[in-house]
Amino acid sequence: MTTIHPAILKTKHWLEQVIIGLNFCPFAKKEFVNNTIDYHICAQRKLEPALTSLIERCQYLQEHDAIDTSLVIFSLGFRDFEDYLDLVDYGNQLLIDSGFEGIFQLASFHPDYCFEGEDENDAANFTNRSPLPTVHIIREASLARVLAVYKNPEAIPDNNIALARAKGKSYFTELLAGIHNKY
Repeated sequence: MTTIHPAILKTKHWLEQVIIGLNFCPFAKKEFVNNTIDYHICAQRKLEPALTSLIERCQYLQEHDAIDTSLVIFSLGFRDFEDYLDLVDYGNQLLIDSGFEGIFQLASFHPDYCFEGEDENDAANFTNRSPLPTVHIIREASLARVLAVYKNPEAIPDNNIALARAKGKSYFTELLAGIHNKY
């Protein structure tokens, strides 16, 4: 029997309860059910090796068409949100430098995620808060396909923010604490 890393279990539970359960990403359920998400644990704490891991996941996706997306979960590093934002910024530049611009894009999730200019206690931040620092590598072609058939995709972020605020900070705080306590 294969043991699944606790970071992956936390991430899958978060996907089920928050991202899919609250329909924050209307496209996630299909990939989750079809098992076309690559969950990759990165135990790196330093920027350069973490960036290497991100690019290696892009290369992996490029070589494995059946896998639609990758979640790079930082199990040990990048707990500080500012350090994490640096990682994402450098990661975006590395996509360009490595020839992956237009092929992949990065989405960011962090336990302390806070939208620029927003109060850190605003429940809207929970649309991008995850159990562990995570970078989502998305195939742009796949994203374009689903957006082409989805009615009013530009409303997704506003709808998510409204739902998060309606649920409230305590709802999400308890939910994420429950995920951490379970695994």
